[in-house]
Amino acid sequence: MAKKKKEQKRITKKLLNKYRLVILNEDTFEERISFKLNRLNVFVLVTITSIVLVAGTTFLIAFTPLREYIPGYSSTSLNLKATKLVATTDSLESMIAINQKYYKSIKKVLTGDVTTVEFDIDSAIQSQKLNPEEVDLTPSEEDILLREEVSKEDKYSLFESEKSSTDFSLFPPVKGNITSGYGVNEKHYGIDVAVPKDTPVKAASAGTVIFAEWTAETGHVIIIKHSNNLLTVYKHNASLTKQQGEQVKSGEVIAMAGSTGELSTGPHLHFELWRDGYPTDPSNFIDFEQ
Repeated sequence: MAKKKKEQKRITKKLLNKYRLVILNEDTFEERISFKLNRLNVFVLVTITSIVLVAGTTFLIAFTPLREYIPGYSSTSLNLKATKLVATTDSLESMIAINQKYYKSIKKVLTGDVTTVEFDIDSAIQSQKLNPEEVDLTPSEEDILLREEVSKEDKYSLFESEKSSTDFSLFPPVKGNITSGYGVNEKHYGIDVAVPKDTPVKAASAGTVIFAEWTAETGHVIIIKHSNNLLTVYKHNASLTKQQGEQVKSGEVIAMAGSTGELSTGPHLHFELWRDGYPTDPSNFIDFEQ
């Protein structure tokens, strides 16, 4: 026990022994600075200095822009760029999905790989099986008020009926003899009009050119999107005068007729009319005869 106490006193004495740290001028040995130290003071000073350094470094890394210069930490500008890239990528993915659907619909128009829908009015009426005598056609009070309100709104619409009829008018792209008509069974979703080579092909209606390219089977092809979900297709042209994205007017020249493509047998225009994704017989709306 006495030996243990003696050992503790010896350690304490070592810690508290005073030392003098002297800085001398090397040439003159003049004393410049001196410090009185002991081992305990040095240990405490080193510990406090280490804690301050660690705390200061942590603060600089966590709360100041200096952390951007430390390898392994991303900069603020890099994070902003990454966020913008993620948003841009998401937008591009949405646009790609929309464009893929759009190109699929254009591909159907070019290849004719579609299913047609035939409407039979008589069968539709028979399917209803309604007896007119059993139907109450007396208008309700709300119906009467609505009709009066609508009639007042349309009272001064002098051009309403004329506008509705002109929305669907189509201009003949060319004039000539129809050599091949519209045939669903033969997957001929348009008509062929024989015309001399380099005859001007005109837009059937105002719209936007959504396709103007060369295809192996149908040569120079141009497709125009119109209002009322209408598409007009012009195939086998010798050359095109309009490009994709251009706006065209009704009757404006968009191409020159020819006989390009593997499926062409002579100068003519293959013209198709599509509405709501389904082909329609163009001769029902346009007079191609000279």
